[in-house]
Amino acid sequence: VQLVESGGGLVHPGGSLTLSCAASGISLSIYGVGWYRQPPGKERELVAGITSGNSTNYVDSVKDRFAISRDKTKNTVYLQMNSLEPEDTAVYYCQTTSWEGNDYWGQGTQVTVSS
Repeated sequence: VQLVESGGGLVHPGGSLTLSCAASGISLSIYGVGWYRQPPGKERELVAGITSGNSTNYVDSVKDRFAISRDKTKNTVYLQMNSLEPEDTAVYYCQTTSWEGNDYWGQGTQVTVSS
């Protein structure tokens, strides 16, 4: 099983990025998937999640700015991030848990919001 994040980078405040989480060895269409982030010197936090039934949830700080979605044909989950703020700077990870209870994480992708 492998999760690979991509799409991070350096963006100015107010800009947008779309992160991708591509999976192999596991179907992201049947499991819930979460996007987490870990800012420098801080703990990792759940930013957005999508259930197997496509229900979504967001941490308050990103509501109305971020959107999580999945493409079953590409076995990929996305995080569209708009109106980015310096406080969004972090390493972003995707995560899923199989029915057997195994947690899988990607390697992370760096998002830096700076002028």
